[in-house]
Amino acid sequence: MISPKDRKKQLRQEALARRDALDPHWRIETSLAMADAARNIDVEPGAVVSGFWPMRSEVDVRPLIFALRENGARLCLPAILDNTTIVFRELVRGAGLVDMGFGTAGPGEEAEVLDPTLMLVPLAAFDGRGHRIGYGAGYYDRAIARLEAKGAPPRLIGIAFDCQEVERVPDEPHDVIIPEILTESGLRRFA
Repeated sequence: MISPKDRKKQLRQEALARRDALDPHWRIETSLAMADAARNIDVEPGAVVSGFWPMRSEVDVRPLIFALRENGARLCLPAILDNTTIVFRELVRGAGLVDMGFGTAGPGEEAEVLDPTLMLVPLAAFDGRGHRIGYGAGYYDRAIARLEAKGAPPRLIGIAFDCQEVERVPDEPHDVIIPEILTESGLRRFA
């Protein structure tokens, strides 16, 4: 019998292979179209929204987060501090970005660290219950747990393409369930 960890690894590889096979031009157009969902995502003026700089074949959420900024949100991006921790640094116009590793970029050390009230979470795979598979390092799981421990649980919206959906993600006690997932089909909410 395969362990949940090994099954997740297998599902991750399969979902990412499907995502990688998507036409790059289609991914760009779809990412732009997904920014239209910003009008369906309520944010209070001044709310802190964490996005992510896209890597490899991920959904490019930059148009989406910039649309949310136009609605009054403050933006931040994850910054890797060490092998276990990410913080969210404010993304402001005109500020330079630095290499964060993994092919992604983020604000430098001079940027203010913020606690997001809305977190856009990159997904490798997900199921119809809102269970997710990340990239395997646990950065987001720990960051979400840290915010919850501070009494500031963020609203979580997973970001993926429809082709990344799998039949069922194996349940593990440490898993964070994502109550909303945005794909090119729209924003889905789970019980």
